[in-house]
Amino acid sequence: MAKSPKLSGKNLIKLLKLLGFEVVRIKGSHHILKHKDGRMTVVPIHSNEIIGPGLLNKILQDCELTNEELLTLL
Repeated sequence: MAKSPKLSGKNLIKLLKLLGFEVVRIKGSHHILKHKDGRMTVVPIHSNEIIGPGLLNKILQDCELTNEELLTLL
């Protein structure tokens, strides 16, 4: 199993946009992203803080992605 990459919220959103996700709304510091096929997730943006491994795994689970697939985009 690959190690989780260390990403800020802004960088994660950029990668998810490459996969077809779009920001549909923003509530405070939380960006809600949706894919055309219905997958949705929420990514917090907190001044370049690194997203923790637990939250990153939950976001990837919501997007139906693996760490390996995310690492190929880097």
